Amino acid sequence: MTSYRTVLLRSLRRAAWVAALVLASGGVADAQVQRLAGAVVSLEGTALTVATGAETQRLRLPDGARITARARTDWSAIGANSYVGTTAVPRPDGTLLAKEVHIFTEAQRGAGEGHRPMDTPGDTMTNATVASVVAGRPRDTMTNATVAGVADGGSGHRLKLVYPGGEQTVVVPDEVPIIASEPGDRTLLVPGATVVAYVRRDADGALVVERLSVGRNGFATPI
Repeated sequence: MTSYRTVLLRSLRRAAWVAALVLASGGVADAQVQRLAGAVVSLEGTALTVATGAETQRLRLPDGARITARARTDWSAIGANSYVGTTAVPRPDGTLLAKEVHIFTEAQRGAGEGHRPMDTPGDTMTNATVASVVAGRPRDTMTNATVAGVADGGSGHRLKLVYPGGEQTVVVPDEVPIIASEPGDRTLLVPGATVVAYVRRDADGALVVERLSVGRNGFATPI
């Protein structure tokens, strides 16, 4: 039987890869950082209460915590040389089938660049530059890259993502969400807003937010 410690370690490793995609921190993952996902209940001063399933978590949100806003957008936001990340699954022909595409800000360009496996068997993460986009479906992968070009393909798009030492071709069906990230602030933390928070337990036992992403205008982040 898998031990609780093994399950916890697997969860933390996966959270570290997700953090690299969503937040593009580019840093080395710290095993003491935990990932919490849920909906805002309330924000009173530095006290942020988040509903995570049937439970609620009371978090401390310091002034220095980084907040990233995320919202759904469309292909008009992706162009040549855009820096993007995509979660995907391999296809028999060697291409990747996207499950979602994230557009990073210019300040996040280059973070985590490259192609690597995730903790889940079959999953990978790739940070790269888009060389072209043309139209274009199984195990999960993740790809971060810079867009080098975009082309309409009728029933979806096909991204060519390049990074030092390699490249990946990603097929993106029309129904796959395109998600844009931008700097956010506390005004977005209204009741019901979906958040993904990366927290560390302080010496006094409190869970302190280091960074947090929040859905804008009712958007529910898929991660």
